[in-house]
Amino acid sequence: MNTHDKVQQNKAIYRRFIQKVFNEGQLNNLDEFLSQAYVVHDAPPGTPPRGTDAIKHIVTMFRTAFPDLDITIDELVAEGDKVCARATTRGTHQGPIFGIPPTGKTVEMTGLTMVTISDGRLVESWVKNDVMGLMKQLGGESQNR
Repeated sequence: MNTHDKVQQNKAIYRRFIQKVFNEGQLNNLDEFLSQAYVVHDAPPGTPPRGTDAIKHIVTMFRTAFPDLDITIDELVAEGDKVCARATTRGTHQGPIFGIPPTGKTVEMTGLTMVTISDGRLVESWVKNDVMGLMKQLGGESQNR
């Protein structure tokens, strides 16, 4: 497989991962997407740093708070074994998150993620979401700060 095809394959793997795992909440086939050595960097507090348990924790936390969770990939670029996405996460706040009880508000959070893919599976993720912006929308952080 040439380099261009490999990059396109990695982008497709990442798109499918976001759709199946986050948007659809399919947690039963994580081994299809994650290597056994998978590590998530800068995860929310309380998240295990490694393996499928990390993603299960993150997905469960967000899908409990936002049952209609939808992540839209706004831009996706790749080079070699790296895939980088700029995405927008949307949902209606119907469960607790970060100590904030449900508000019923529809919210939006932007974020950047870079993943490393090896042998068709994610081996690490770096995630930077605008969590403070999300908290402000939920009323969990003063608008004056």
